[in-house]
Amino acid sequence: QVQLVESGGGLVQAGGSLRLSCAASGRTFISYMGWFRQAPGKEREFVAAISWSGGSTYYADSVKGRFTISRDNAKNTVYLQMNSLKPEDTAVYYCAARGGSVFYRTEVSFPYWGQGTQVTVSS
Repeated sequence: QVQLVESGGGLVQAGGSLRLSCAASGRTFISYMGWFRQAPGKEREFVAAISWSGGSTYYADSVKGRFTISRDNAKNTVYLQMNSLKPEDTAVYYCAARGGSVFYRTEVSFPYWGQGTQVTVSS
């Protein structure tokens, strides 16, 4: 089992920045960690992910160039630096983790989830 604890959400004005953190614990081997988000009335969508070993990164087109995902292996923590935030980035952001050797950016491929953290961007 893997436990994921997110932090760093909040309220920010458009154009501002926030950094989300997700600390992982547990005995299960993790090969990828990622972030998804769910806005009111919408389905949960992929935002970004990173491989735990090689550091390969993956981004949704909507956040490419504005968001950066990174990891600290020593702390078992993944970060999502969000810059140039827009009102449409408002959502609950969820940290997720998975094993396996092939990356898929689908929600169903991630068995472990955090509780979510709210990000609100005001216009």
